[in-house]
Amino acid sequence: MSYGDEATVRRILKETGDTWAVVGLSTNTKRAAYGVARVLQKAGKRVVPVHPAAETVLGEQGYASLADIPFEVDVVDVFVNSSLAGEVADQAVAKGAKAVWFQLDVVDEAAYARTRAAGLDMVMDKCPAIELPLL
Repeated sequence: MSYGDEATVRRILKETGDTWAVVGLSTNTKRAAYGVARVLQKAGKRVVPVHPAAETVLGEQGYASLADIPFEVDVVDVFVNSSLAGEVADQAVAKGAKAVWFQLDVVDEAAYARTRAAGLDMVMDKCPAIELPLL
């Protein structure tokens, strides 16, 4: 099943805003989150690391949680296990984000339904680094 049609993908990547909180982003350059964050930065997005270590990554101050970020976030990009992703989606709604993006292999249908019902755009089981060049 597809969780995010082409129009939604395009809207999030091109129109929703440029501040992306990347949940699971750390200084580990071997992790997918790091590579995707670099692609997002090169595409003009501000990447805000969200990780319990609250490390500075790619020149951006990190935060331990979405709630700790002292400014608005447009998109929450989720690089955590599917069993934890629903809680992150709920936190994104509470934070006032405009969209949530679950990375490849991150699937939680109930979280998808809750997030959409709250009025946010959502994409699930896709990668923005793969989708950006297709636009």
